[in-house]
Amino acid sequence: MSLSKEDAARAYWKENLRLMMTLLVVWFVVSFCAGILFVDVLNQIQFFGFPLGFWFAQQGAIYGFLLLILVYVLKMNKLDRKYDLHEE
Repeated sequence: MSLSKEDAARAYWKENLRLMMTLLVVWFVVSFCAGILFVDVLNQIQFFGFPLGFWFAQQGAIYGFLLLILVYVLKMNKLDRKYDLHEE
C-alpha cells in the first residue's frame, strides 16, 4: 500500500517536527538546566579538576550542541532516504 504524496509529506513533517522537538528538549536540559538551574548541585562533582556545573556552563554545552547537530544531520539523512527525498 503506497502513500499518496500528500500523506507522505504529512508523515515526513510529523517525523521531522518530532525529531526537532526532542533535540530542543535535550538542548534546553543541557544549556539551561545543567548550566544554570543545577549548577550548585553539579559543582559538588569534579570533572577534569573543575566543578561540573562550571564545566557544563563553559565547555559541556558546546560539546552538547555539536553532538545535537551531528545527531540531527544523521537522523535527517535517514528520514530523507525513508521518504525518497535525499539528494543524489
